Amino acid sequence: MARPLLWLALLCASLTFTATCAGIRLELIHVDARANRTVAERMRRATERTHRRLASMGEVTAPVRWVETQYIAEYLIGDPPQRAEAIIDTGSNLIWTQCAGCRPGCFSQNLSFYDPSRSRTVQPVACNATACALGSETLCSRNRSACDVLTGYGAGAIAGVLGTEVFTFGSQNASLAFGCVTASRLTKGSLDGASGIIGLGRGALSLVSQLGDTKFSYCLTPYFSDAVNASRLFVGASAGLSGNTPAASVPFVKNPSDDLFGTFYFLPLAGITVGKAKLDVPAAAFDLRQVAPGQWAGTLIDSGSPFTSLVDVAYQALKAELVRQLGASLVPPPARSGLDLCVAQGDAGKLVPPLVLHFGSGGGGASSDVVVPAENYWAPVDDTTACMVVFNSAGPNATLPINETTIIGNYMQQNMHLLYDLGNGVLSFQPADCSAM
Repeated sequence: MARPLLWLALLCASLTFTATCAGIRLELIHVDARANRTVAERMRRATERTHRRLASMGEVTAPVRWVETQYIAEYLIGDPPQRAEAIIDTGSNLIWTQCAGCRPGCFSQNLSFYDPSRSRTVQPVACNATACALGSETLCSRNRSACDVLTGYGAGAIAGVLGTEVFTFGSQNASLAFGCVTASRLTKGSLDGASGIIGLGRGALSLVSQLGDTKFSYCLTPYFSDAVNASRLFVGASAGLSGNTPAASVPFVKNPSDDLFGTFYFLPLAGITVGKAKLDVPAAAFDLRQVAPGQWAGTLIDSGSPFTSLVDVAYQALKAELVRQLGASLVPPPARSGLDLCVAQGDAGKLVPPLVLHFGSGGGGASSDVVVPAENYWAPVDDTTACMVVFNSAGPNATLPINETTIIGNYMQQNMHLLYDLGNGVLSFQPADCSAM
């Protein structure tokens, strides 16, 4: 992971900033939790997000800067502080918020636009400043008077200027480089009323890199829980596994050198077992590999994808094995749902077998298995039916590299405490009751 330069680093010995010693702890609110939506409505919205996300990947040159995630964090920006909300996304780097003066076409948000003219602590970043060369998201303006930000997502693009500002997360403060966005063209509703994005990717402009931290963790509460409980994100000293529950540790795969693919968290998935039957899928189908000049496919974990998608050979094998095991218990999917396999809702917990994700050692150490319970890959779609919510990466309109990529989405991560230990290059999965954290 690229290391931030000294002027961006926040050290525990600093007299100015207080974020790194205690670490950052944020509550994450699911976008559907505020609207009192039914289970069927939540399921429909998450499915639509997944299809739009996969379809839009074919419109860009690489699966980068993904949007349409579902967990929002509240924070304060500036002095005096102004309220803001951000999508939390492990698939991108830039921290940004829409700013006052955003030209027509900027998306609507729940809170007022951040107004830099009201803050005593905002500072512009010059074109020749080192921060302007930290990632592909930044570039010098045409007249070289400022550092611009310009980045594309599956749902559109944003543009503005790079600055530094004081961010307040709970009781912790940090001075961060961020994009003050003055123009955006994003699909309507793609940010669900949030003000912008906080990137947790592997690039130098991400929150983790700027703080100089080497670990973060999160625990996502279930989508369809009757209780509306916040999920949790921990960065720095506050990030760590809890209790005595065993955790599976998986090494990250070394990222390709191509800048656009250096953001993601690739994993060495080697196989999948359904109940007691291991799928006949070659491990090479999940490997990180170059599929076209400058384009890479593999297996990655993403907080911004609602549901998991598998490469075609793995999806077809999973579907066939579940048909074999569930047999006459299968029922027709609801009309126009886009789903393949369903059972009566009361049968899902009793009949659907767990998945086991088998991860390789990444070139050293022991392999690891992560057990995925039925409720993390099947979901209620209406009052009577539950269906499998794993999708085929090679769906309609999918092109390289997304049609050759396996994505472990956030629904499969619910009630798992995930620790990203970047210093040691390891991701840990620990089963947890996330609502109790």
